[in-house]
Amino acid sequence: MENTDNTASSAGLTRRRALTAAGGALAAAYLAGAVPASAAESQDADAIVVGHGLAGLVATAELAAAGHKVLLLDQEPEASLGGQAFWSFGGLFFVDSAEQRLMGVKDSHDLAWQDWLGTAGFDRGIADPAGQDYWAYKWAEAYVDFASGEKRSWLAGLGMQWFPIVGWAERGGGLADGHGNSVPRFHVTWGTGPAVVEPFEKKVRAAVSAGNVTFKFRHRVDGLVTTAGAVTGVRGAILEPSSVARGKSSSRTVVGEFELRAPVVIVTSGGIGANHDLVRANWPARMGTPPKSMITGVPAHVDGRMLAITEQAGGRIVNPDRMWHYTEGLQNYDPIWPKHGIRILPGPSSMWFDATGKRFSSPDIPGYDTLHTLKTITDTGYDYSWFVTTQKIIAKEFALSGSEQNPDLTNKDIWMLLSRIWQTPEPIERFKKNGADFVVADNLTALVAGMNKLTGDNLIDLTDLKRQIDARDREIDNPYTKDAQVMGIRNALNYPGDTLSRTAAIHKITDSSAGPLIAVRLNILTRKTLGGLQTDLSGRVLHQSGNPIPGLYAAGEVAGFGGGGVHGYRSLEGTFLGGCLFSGRQAGKAAAAAL
Repeated sequence: MENTDNTASSAGLTRRRALTAAGGALAAAYLAGAVPASAAESQDADAIVVGHGLAGLVATAELAAAGHKVLLLDQEPEASLGGQAFWSFGGLFFVDSAEQRLMGVKDSHDLAWQDWLGTAGFDRGIADPAGQDYWAYKWAEAYVDFASGEKRSWLAGLGMQWFPIVGWAERGGGLADGHGNSVPRFHVTWGTGPAVVEPFEKKVRAAVSAGNVTFKFRHRVDGLVTTAGAVTGVRGAILEPSSVARGKSSSRTVVGEFELRAPVVIVTSGGIGANHDLVRANWPARMGTPPKSMITGVPAHVDGRMLAITEQAGGRIVNPDRMWHYTEGLQNYDPIWPKHGIRILPGPSSMWFDATGKRFSSPDIPGYDTLHTLKTITDTGYDYSWFVTTQKIIAKEFALSGSEQNPDLTNKDIWMLLSRIWQTPEPIERFKKNGADFVVADNLTALVAGMNKLTGDNLIDLTDLKRQIDARDREIDNPYTKDAQVMGIRNALNYPGDTLSRTAAIHKITDSSAGPLIAVRLNILTRKTLGGLQTDLSGRVLHQSGNPIPGLYAAGEVAGFGGGGVHGYRSLEGTFLGGCLFSGRQAGKAAAAAL
């Protein structure tokens, strides 16, 4: 991946001169539309899309709708069509939506842009065409325009609907112009991730029936084919057929080779979340020491291979040190992929402690500032932290990431959804009963004993933990407080959506009627790549010299969801699926127009 060190050397200057010369040749080839006649005569399709996740499906649908012939390749079997998006909670970032207005939320483009800039922290050359953030900033402007404009109506026109209570994710660090969402913007799709994938899968399957799209499952791309500076195809290995279920690791046994030609190649292969070696290799010093132990929020095929392969063809990777990992991970007691982790999406009330039993301070409050909390945890020298909470809190405030962990929303079961009002959701209870990270006790003495037994570290001191819990509980006695977390709970209860579904009535942790007491060990969960292939607003991959590589496009996570880093350093949440949708559509439309 690209070295972000700006120190010049004679070797570096020589390399830059060579890249500049190569870039000039690329620009000339692009302007001339230069693809040799022999390559055009032997092409297998108008376009090849590498990766059958959400961004790939959207791009393929756009190309097919324009009448072009498309080959859609993926190393995984058909069972995994839709990629990571299928497993998602289905959260989407809208601005000034009908659902927000129903909940009394006043949102606007200006407020959303303020929040985006405060969260992204772009600082790598937004005014410099050679800067790593130059195109990222432009993509951010375009995305907020999209989320404030046609995004919802476009998706609604495809049949999508959203749960009427808007979630308030990533509430930020405390300043109006700093990180975080000023208002709730997390719209859960009715049907979760599968319902986001469904309309685009239908479009692509219809195009298959019409003869415009051909699936190439079990085709692993190992290289991009180039001709006179343009990308004109892909080559790689055919893997043996696999009948594994969605998300399961499939065989890597090679049974053949292939080379396919097309004047357009769109890379939509995802990020590096399942490749812990790459995560650690790109881990930034500002986030502390890379954890020795992590669990994984994505299937094993999210391995980052296409980043290096595209870089070898001249593509520029920017912001590789920007990534998004969660701090509230649970080990899945019934795993689908290796080291399978599930994230708790917490409400604001659980008390959060480090591995030694020291309470976190603001902004390290559940649901506020993911990466700040990650840095706080890594600074302790331990790879885990603790929630100390009550049954009353988890019943209302714990949600689990993943379509499979939310059968009521995923299956569009209204009666099951309504049952959350009077009982703890069944997936939460199953984790409490079967998960390796839960300790349940009737009193604090037994809880601390269980916490120390679980880790084997004996780091939690009963007297000190009780002191901190008692101090917090005293702050409940008045409607005003100096405790930032208690302020946050009261603030949440001022939002009807939180009162209805995401925040328990404020109470003391030691209140026996709210029990039993529960401690949850929280693991670091790998998830998203925020940097990636640098692309212009058409999704064209830029050469290391800064010019577009003829014939090569990228979309989705492999492109940092657009421009090589549309989110900057942090995410507002609900923007990952939206980034796949937007960048996939942009690349698909632009490629279709260029053919």
